[in-house]
Amino acid sequence: MKLDAHQHFWKFNPAEYAWIDERMHILKRDFLPADLAPELASLHFDGTIAVQARQSLEETHWLLKLADENPFIRGVVGWVDLRSDEIEKQLEAISLYAKLVGVRHVIHDEPDIDFMLGKEFIHGISLLKQYGLCYDLLLFPDHLQNARQLVSMFPDQVFVLDHISKPLIKHQILSPWDELIQNFADLPNVYCKLSGMVTEANWQSWTPADFTPYLDVVFEAFGPDRLMIGSDWPVCMVAGDYGKVMGIVMKYLEKFDEEVRMKVLGENCRKVYLKRVAER
Repeated sequence: MKLDAHQHFWKFNPAEYAWIDERMHILKRDFLPADLAPELASLHFDGTIAVQARQSLEETHWLLKLADENPFIRGVVGWVDLRSDEIEKQLEAISLYAKLVGVRHVIHDEPDIDFMLGKEFIHGISLLKQYGLCYDLLLFPDHLQNARQLVSMFPDQVFVLDHISKPLIKHQILSPWDELIQNFADLPNVYCKLSGMVTEANWQSWTPADFTPYLDVVFEAFGPDRLMIGSDWPVCMVAGDYGKVMGIVMKYLEKFDEEVRMKVLGENCRKVYLKRVAER
């Protein structure tokens, strides 16, 4: 099974998607399952994980509805307010959906660098395992030290690091991102998505070689059993079409054997996210 571990859907509204600025004008329209299906088919991918783009329960319910209507959406990483006094009630209600596989918060947009170490947030994280939910970490490199502390508190909770934590690819800077990523090597509960890299590169002039040093680092840190390919579609379209973007990782994987390739192209994603779906 080949799976795109990270993509988004939305009905565009400038008020709700204020982060889509004029540089990203190509994203200022609706992106729905019918738009993605032919892209998946072109690369012979079997399904996707749809990830939240707005921090609202309303969007999470909408994504789950899309997943019910479109079998190729194998799972949803939604949003709940992990700091809410009603977090247990929220999780109880939303976990009734079999295709809810995880939750995420846009941590890298929080003004407080220590946001994820707050008492309320930590309490919310502590509840996820009982519902069989993963937690996606959306971070900048500056957050990795705190993230290491957080995931160490919960060795039985599965975490997934989105977009290899957005290193400075445009400037070909590795340090200190590479050292911070290596700190996750000994934590088997942490996985990493090979996604969102083109938006950190030069949108107009990147080449596949620009990403090789970064892919080398995460392969060394996580190994082939804890990595998964993701497109970050449609956000990736600011820097390239679906096939070209997915081709970065697919080309890199050509030097590995078939077993490794299939792990990164889908089996790790299935293992991490779809266990809950299978059990339901």
